[in-house]
Parts: sequence; C-alpha cells; structure tokens
Amino acid sequence: MENEAALTFEVEAVCPWSGARAGAFMTPHGLVETPVFMPVGTNGTVKSLTYEQVEACEAQIVLANSYHLFLRPGHELIQTAGGLHKFTAWDKPILTDSGGFQVFSLDQFRKIVPEGVHFKDHRDGKKHFIGPERSMEIQNALGADIIMAFDDCVKNPCTHEEAEISMHRTHRWLKECVQHHAKAQEQALFGIVQGSMFEDLRTQSVEEVTSYPLPGFAIGGVAVGESREVIERIVMFTTPLLPQNKPRYLMGIGTPWDIAYAIRCGIDMFDCVSPTRLARHGTAFSSEGRLAIKNARFRTEFVPLEADCECYTCRNYTRAYLHHMVRQGEMSGASLLSIHNITFLIREARNARQAILDGRFKEYFEHAQTYPA
Repeated sequence: MENEAALTFEVEAVCPWSGARAGAFMTPHGLVETPVFMPVGTNGTVKSLTYEQVEACEAQIVLANSYHLFLRPGHELIQTAGGLHKFTAWDKPILTDSGGFQVFSLDQFRKIVPEGVHFKDHRDGKKHFIGPERSMEIQNALGADIIMAFDDCVKNPCTHEEAEISMHRTHRWLKECVQHHAKAQEQALFGIVQGSMFEDLRTQSVEEVTSYPLPGFAIGGVAVGESREVIERIVMFTTPLLPQNKPRYLMGIGTPWDIAYAIRCGIDMFDCVSPTRLARHGTAFSSEGRLAIKNARFRTEFVPLEADCECYTCRNYTRAYLHHMVRQGEMSGASLLSIHNITFLIREARNARQAILDGRFKEYFEHAQTYPA
C-alpha cells in the first residue's frame, strides 16, 4: 500500500474568498512551492531548450512522458543510466505521467482490454502493451519523484454511460497501480479522478480514488474536447471535493487565464505543452494577450515582448529581432519565445502564490479576469 514517505505537503495559507491556497511539498529532489506551473519535457527535454535554460526560467519541477520514453530510448536504458534525473542532468523534481492519455489518443491504433491497452507505435507501427502493472514498472525505472496512476481518459463529447465505463476502468487500474508500485518510499503515486463532464461521476470518482492513502490527487479528463465553460464548471465542482491536506493537480492546463482560474478553484499544480508549442508557431504570451510575432506590426517594434518581464529573452531582445528570427525560421527564435512563455506562466503562478500569502488574492483574480481566454 502507498504511503506518504516520498512526499510531504503543507498548506501555508488559504484565501477565504475563493479557496485558493499557497503551500509547498518536499520530494527527494527538493522543495516545490505551490501553486506551480510545470513545464513539459515530453521526451526528457523541454522542446528547444536545455535544462540550464529551463532552470533559468525558475522552473521548480518538470514533467516527462513515460509513454514516449518507454518507446524511445526505453525505460530500461534510462534505468541503467541511473534514472531520469541523471540521464537528463536535471537534479530538481520530476513528474512522469502514466502514458494513459497518449495511448488513448491513438484511437484506431489501440484496443482496450481489461488488463490494459494494446496499441501500435505512432511512428513505426510496432505493437506494444501497457497496463497498470507495466506503467508502474516503466515509471519505477524512470525514477521520477511523482508518478501517475494509469487511467482511462475518455474524449468528449461522450455519453454518461461511456464516461461511467471509463471511470470504473480507471478505478480498477488504480487499485492495480497501488499494488504494483514498487518504490513507495522514493516515488509519490498520485491517483487520477475521471468522470468527464458529469458531476455525479466526478463525485463517485473522488470518493473511490481518495479512498487510497495516496500522497496526492489529480483531476484528469479535462480539455479533451469540452467547451471552456464546461471545463471551468467541472474544475470548480471537483476541486473542493479533494482532500485539503494533499496536493491537487489539474492535468494538461496552461494558459494565463487557465492558471488563474485553476488557482482560484484551489488547484496547486498544472502543466501544459502550450508555452513551447505556441512558441514554435511564433506566438508569445503577454499582458496584451497572445502576440503573433510573425505579424508585420512587430517588424519595427524595438521593445521587449513584455515591458516588466525579467526573462532572458525580454532582457536582451526586441520584438523586432524576434519577428526577424521567426520569419526566417531560425530555431533560436522558437527557443527565445519558449523561454519567455515558460517564464510568463511560472511567474503567473508565483504572483498568485504571493497574492494568497499577502491576503490580496481577490484583487489579483479580478485583474486576471481581464486576460484573454
């Protein structure tokens, strides 16, 4: 059975107006202050950046994807190298997801059975199988500080019956993940709440998933086809049902407004590929909204992306230079925009944390409501 030895969590302050909270959790690779945005390093690297650059963005913890690392280069090789921290030369906390979302997004390339999922590699078509036991084996080998239970993430729109079947499958697999997790003293296993857009299912799932004494819990199955209004409703409904004394993780969310809203609901952790994905398409976050740097208006704007941003990009380069880099397809353009976007979201979470500690979160959130969705 799981225990809390691998992660300890403390709530430092709670906003009485909203339930937003500031806290901190300790892992074998260091302390993480919450709320926190976690950059995504799918293949063991945050796209277009070195980990030295990621650290300069003040990232406290990064994500890696066990599905992709299982396929290439293989979890056995990473284990031989001393685990993901040594393999990637990142000595701060790491979270690995279970691979469930990636497997289920394969659609026609997968077949669900009671034991797990048979699927084909999205690149070469080779057949593989991942179930809860296999997922624990992979993540135990990778050695991340926080690992996720193998779950079934149903896409929307879906019927209540489809969502319920998926939810019960997630619950059965969670039980197996707990049984097969071999490094409870070193790695914190988080359970995942499912139930799609249906509040009665979310309630059932919270009751079942939190019946296990796990170190933390996540809300999964959002931002998979629903409208923004539905996402916000489910996050607002589900978050307060989760234990007060454990970290709460909202999976796959990461725009300035998403972060502000999630924190307002009481979420502590969130991740998303959006900052680097948008950067590769020439888009930057800013207080003005998203900036499409390719646009002609930026050709002669000799100012930073954001006037008060202290990231490496804004301290050294202008919108005009970034416009030129993106227009010419230079890889460094995507890197510089990624640095800014990641820093922007990390700073957003940090500013929210400080507002909670200072007792002014309501004012912070009122300002955040001006952010473009």
